[in-house]
Amino acid sequence: MATKLPLQNSNAANVAKAPAKSRAAAGGKTIEEMYQKKSQLEHILLRPDTYIGSIEKHTQTLWVYEKDEMVQRPVTYVPGLYKIFDEILVNAADNKQRDAKMDSVQVVIDVEQNLISVCNSGAGVPVEIHQEEGIYVPEMIFGHLLTSSNYDDNVKKTTGGRNGYGAKLTNIFSTEFIIETADGKRLKKYKQVFENNMGKKSEPVITKCNKSENWTKVTFKPDLKKFNMTELEDDVVALMSKRVFDIAGCLGKSVKVELNGKQIPVKSFTDYVDLYLSAANKSRTEDPLPRLTEKVNDRWEVCVSLSEGQFQQVSFVNSIATIKGGTHVDYVTSQITNHIVAAVNKKNKNANVKAHNVKNHLWVFVNALIDNPAFDSQTKETLTLRQSSFGSKCELSEDFLKKVGKSGVVENLLSWADFKQNKDLKKSDGAKTGRVLVEKLDDAAEAGGKNSRLCTLILTEGDSAKSLALAGRSVLGNNYCGVFPLRGKLLNVREASTTQITNNKEIENLKKILGLKQNMKYENVNSLRYGQMMIMTDQDHDGSHIKGLLINFIHSFWPSLLQVPSFLVEFITPIVKATRKGTKKVLSFYSMPEYEEWKESLKGNATGWDIKYYKGLGTSTAEEGKEYFSNLGLHKKDFVWEDEQDGEAIELAFSKKKIEARKNWLSSYVPGNHLDQRQPKVTYSDFVNKELILFSMADLQRSIPSMVDGLKPGQRKILFVAFKKIARKEMKVAQLVGYVSLLSAYHHGEQSLASAIIGMAQDYVGSNNINLLLPNGQFGTRTSGGKDSASARYIFTKLSPVTRILFPKDDDLLLDYLNEDGQRIEPTWYMPIIPTVLVNGAEGIGTGWSTFIPNYNPREIVANVRRLLNGESMVPMDPWYRGFKGTIEKTASKEGGCTYTITGLYEEVDETTIRITELPIRRWNDDYKNFLQSLKTDNGAPFFQDVKAYNDEKSVDFDLILSEENMLAARQEGFLKKFKLTTTIATSNMHLFDKKGVIKKYVTPEQILEEFFDLRFEYYEKRKETVVKNMEIELLKLENKARFILAVLSGEIIVNKRKKADIVEDLRQKGFTPFPRKAESVEAAIAGAVDDDAAEEPEEILVDPESSSSYIPGSEYDYLLAMAIASLTIEKVEELLADRDKMIIAVADMKKTTPKSLWLSDLESLDKELEKLDLKDAQVQQAIEAAQKKIRAKSGAAVKVKRQAPKKPAPKKTTKKASESETTEASYSAMDTDNNVAEVVKPKGRQGAKKKAPAAAKEVEEDEMLDLAQRLAQYNFGSAPADSSKTAETSKAIAVDDDDDDVVVEVAPVKKGGRKPAATKAAKPPAAPRKRGKQTVASTEVLAIGVSPEKKVRKMRSSPFNKKSSSVMSRLADNKEEESSENVAGNSSSEKSGGDVSAISRPQRANRRKMTYVLSDSESESANDSEFDDIEDDEDDE
Repeated sequence: MATKLPLQNSNAANVAKAPAKSRAAAGGKTIEEMYQKKSQLEHILLRPDTYIGSIEKHTQTLWVYEKDEMVQRPVTYVPGLYKIFDEILVNAADNKQRDAKMDSVQVVIDVEQNLISVCNSGAGVPVEIHQEEGIYVPEMIFGHLLTSSNYDDNVKKTTGGRNGYGAKLTNIFSTEFIIETADGKRLKKYKQVFENNMGKKSEPVITKCNKSENWTKVTFKPDLKKFNMTELEDDVVALMSKRVFDIAGCLGKSVKVELNGKQIPVKSFTDYVDLYLSAANKSRTEDPLPRLTEKVNDRWEVCVSLSEGQFQQVSFVNSIATIKGGTHVDYVTSQITNHIVAAVNKKNKNANVKAHNVKNHLWVFVNALIDNPAFDSQTKETLTLRQSSFGSKCELSEDFLKKVGKSGVVENLLSWADFKQNKDLKKSDGAKTGRVLVEKLDDAAEAGGKNSRLCTLILTEGDSAKSLALAGRSVLGNNYCGVFPLRGKLLNVREASTTQITNNKEIENLKKILGLKQNMKYENVNSLRYGQMMIMTDQDHDGSHIKGLLINFIHSFWPSLLQVPSFLVEFITPIVKATRKGTKKVLSFYSMPEYEEWKESLKGNATGWDIKYYKGLGTSTAEEGKEYFSNLGLHKKDFVWEDEQDGEAIELAFSKKKIEARKNWLSSYVPGNHLDQRQPKVTYSDFVNKELILFSMADLQRSIPSMVDGLKPGQRKILFVAFKKIARKEMKVAQLVGYVSLLSAYHHGEQSLASAIIGMAQDYVGSNNINLLLPNGQFGTRTSGGKDSASARYIFTKLSPVTRILFPKDDDLLLDYLNEDGQRIEPTWYMPIIPTVLVNGAEGIGTGWSTFIPNYNPREIVANVRRLLNGESMVPMDPWYRGFKGTIEKTASKEGGCTYTITGLYEEVDETTIRITELPIRRWNDDYKNFLQSLKTDNGAPFFQDVKAYNDEKSVDFDLILSEENMLAARQEGFLKKFKLTTTIATSNMHLFDKKGVIKKYVTPEQILEEFFDLRFEYYEKRKETVVKNMEIELLKLENKARFILAVLSGEIIVNKRKKADIVEDLRQKGFTPFPRKAESVEAAIAGAVDDDAAEEPEEILVDPESSSSYIPGSEYDYLLAMAIASLTIEKVEELLADRDKMIIAVADMKKTTPKSLWLSDLESLDKELEKLDLKDAQVQQAIEAAQKKIRAKSGAAVKVKRQAPKKPAPKKTTKKASESETTEASYSAMDTDNNVAEVVKPKGRQGAKKKAPAAAKEVEEDEMLDLAQRLAQYNFGSAPADSSKTAETSKAIAVDDDDDDVVVEVAPVKKGGRKPAATKAAKPPAAPRKRGKQTVASTEVLAIGVSPEKKVRKMRSSPFNKKSSSVMSRLADNKEEESSENVAGNSSSEKSGGDVSAISRPQRANRRKMTYVLSDSESESANDSEFDDIEDDEDDE
């Protein structure tokens, strides 16, 4: 068998060669040669790169120490040689961790002798025989592989050694290796010599030493042949010298480090860092690099400076130089970068700086002691140990981070961000070329040529405006005129990110078309493709905004261009044109104030003018466009730069940094202040302060609601049209959108309008406390926060019954209605009986301001209103959301408002199950389920074993199944916090427009209510005055009518065969009171506008017809002359006198009524509607619990204990006793489709005591509707119930009142014959009935008699003179049509004060019809309903 040879290098391994014959016979390698086993020592020599790194020369730019300074230069060295030196040096440094008394390290690098020695003081290696190995410890740890004192990982050590190779590798790669140590504890000195790559060793020489001698010295001669070297080269020596300086910096002032007998001038880590910074400063011309240091604790020392574009780091772990960094450097650097990122992005939000960008501007020095460090390899260039295992923390102080922020790194990053942005923006630069390819551009022929400065680019608002511009361009020619349409509004570039700007196609196109170059300072327009930019937009607020955005675009990037004369101009078009009907003379008005001034000058003489509004450029025809361009001097206005105030004004309007200044700007706005369009030039500051401010105000008004009615303009328009169109009949939301656009001049997107309608009808938890519209269909649920609503094409809505109680019809005439384009639209604000802004809350963001107002309990609001009416103090109110079962608690109270914590509900079912039954407000079921499923444990596993959802669209019901361990963790953290079952809301941002239209901040809801109370009380006073005034006018009319009929009958006045003017003169001489009809408004007259309610008679007012020109001449006696011939009878006179007597009583009653009593009456009506809502909510809650029970039963889950429906607090009444409670009022028509049957009561006298409804008058269940006969028999109308036998034989009459046409329905017995019913006093003859299908018509008289209490009827409205019935104003309005009826019948029965009043038939118009239905046992409910539905349809159509 072959014998082993002495150890050889890697090129000649320790393997004996086989005899040549053996190899030749085998024809190649033997089995033994192919498959070999190596010892540990052989493997290290054969594959050294695994242990010490490469043994080949490498060139790398590194820091080295030479000529008494640090130098960064390319260095050629062998990593393996550097590593074996470093192992011995780190061992010496490690001794400081074992013996704190160590005070010196001496290093000698002798190039001539190829000798290196490292000697350190402190405790030496124990000179003692190892009992298990049988050798001395120094020999064991320096001459035997895999030996170390660092194997016990249970002991946390901050040394560099770890794997048991270290110094043994140095021994193996040395020709001679000497270990010397003095063990003062054992009084022994040890010396041993290893030779021939640790292949030969001498016997240890042990001598005595003093007790004070404690040191260790290692001397070795590297085997240069193994590193392909012949001597220690200069680069290697310089690198080793730098490494000695590293040790001096890491060990600090307590250890004196020497190199070749010369002490290293480094006493601290800071001194060490200065070596680098001093070297770097030599190449800098500006200020020296900053040095920011912090000794965080005994284990961490950090220093930060600046780098230019590339991250630099110098770091040490337990004195090991981690030249590639690692987790310890990332740990420190991330804290710095996070702070700097926040600081930079705060200064420039568009900088978009990331952590890696900041890192590239930092130079970080870290000296750390870490427990049991782990590295990527034996070369230990990168620390890989996780941060959590460091054994200590390095949390940089806030002061240190602030100092770093002020070191210049923030400014460097801002400059870098600007440079990068400009570089990116330059990519889209234009150029002065003859041809550019831009979609939809109609380029001027001379653009980009030698005459480009004479060219004008017209920027239009959309394609339709482009068509107008092209028509006008035909007048000028296309040589010098280009046209380009803008797609909507340009981006506000002032604070936009570079990505936003570079991705904006519109901006890129403008730069190409104009030839604009980024950052170019333009003194003139010679280098541009166009010398002038003309803005041509609509003459509305949005058009002004587009102009402003274009000005802002130019000012942001090329402010000098705005100073070039006539570069930027605007093209204005008329906003209104007035055409004289006869002469066709045309007057053009370029601003609304100018038009208003002319309109006032007409003084009512408007009939000769046709008015046309031109809000959009698309309104103008091509011929008009040519006319505009033919007179450019009139239509073109130059923007002029006067001084820096112009630039400040532009920045004020568009900079996000000017929020407070913009608030002051808007607050100081004076209505009526506008730009004078007659001036040929406009300064930029005038444009901003007089035109652009109008857009900002309009935007603010669209976003912030009014304190008075809590509505934004869009919502107010919806309500305005809802009162007209869907008060009684439901309508598709898509149809309602069309009506709102038509009747209220809505100029914005249909989708936003549909969303607003849906929002007003939503009633899920967290939306409206009182929804003003009814949601008939899928309007959204708490499942997705309303986002799951159906398309507007599929859902229906109608006015909620409570809405007209909140907004009484009696107040409609008192409101200030707006006028647009000659069309009467919604009022400035509606006047509810309580502040609806508190009921349903509000939220919005506008220019300069935002607002958030929580929902409050309407019952608490009503109670506080009653307190204010009684002169009492209000009780503070807290937010309240209808249907919410969780808690809302006040957690903080400050001067600016309060903070509330909203908490959901949960319960622990068992040790592994949590049940969640309520979520915080505005936390929706789907989102919450996704959140639960996304929860993870620390190791990334799902936190829940299962999430079971039993909730439906109205409820919350989650079962969370989790392990006992996770249950414990959640309990320790807190279930509310862990499961996010709390949110907070605040009242610190309650901004609203007050009654004067001024934005105002409110601190408390009580402050809103108090301000509302004063205004609302004024309007109750106005309501009383208006009602009394109209009733007195009606009284005068009744007296004049009776007197007129008597005069005609007696022949005193002759009306036949005479001119109207003569009759009018007779009436005037005989002292009849004139009531002229009011003329059309100037707007309506000149615009030809027709209101939706134009069918109504013009308003008649008691005035002197000669004193005003606003009334129709000759119309003052139409109320007499228009009476039907059939009215000229004695019977009619008697009827009129009876009505007059009633009216006298009614006027007296109204005069005695106080505003307080009117308000209290309205509040009582609201209380009753709220009770209905409470009942409905209780029924819904019971249905929810039943549904949940079924869901759980089907799924096999545990069923919750059934909860009772939540009990609502009773209304707080401070002025009413129980005996004074009024009976429920039937306030809507029997034709309502919601099947809610109102409680019908006996009408009561105005001054009579209020009585309770009969016991038999019970509400009919919503899902139960009896047939007509049963419904009629339910209640007793009018007088006390008669004998049941008599009642059965008596025909019954029900008067069903409606806002338009009244229908009198008579129900006759089926049996023929029988006793004829007795006629009441002054019974009214029936009008001719109009047939609808098959029906039996009985010619019986209408009787006001009792009906059997066993049967039920639909809703009935009481007498029109009863203050609890429909409004007096609407009744008076109806009477205007009554006066022109051909066949008018009255009710002769008088109403006794304080007594019960029989059912009174209202005076009938000619188009009213009476129908008599014959009841039969077989008559079905559906048949009757269809008849009622037909009537309702016709009435609504009319």
